[in-house]
Amino acid sequence: MADTDAGGLQPVAEMTFEAALAELERVVARLEGQVALDELIALYARGAELRAHCEDKLKAAEARVEEIARGADGLKSRTVDIS
Repeated sequence: MADTDAGGLQPVAEMTFEAALAELERVVARLEGQVALDELIALYARGAELRAHCEDKLKAAEARVEEIARGADGLKSRTVDIS
């Protein structure tokens, strides 16, 4: 089982993209309901942290795909019509 922080939540930095996105969806659903102001602020902060983590993971994945697409010769691969 994953480690949790003092609030019982898994540290965002240790989460996979999928886990962070799933939790972000749960946070948004709770924010759309009736919650006390203190909880609303805590949820908003957690959501902001999760959103930033997801964005970072997506940027890293995009950079990796770009690296793969460039290939060993450093040039971008392209499709060629052979018909």
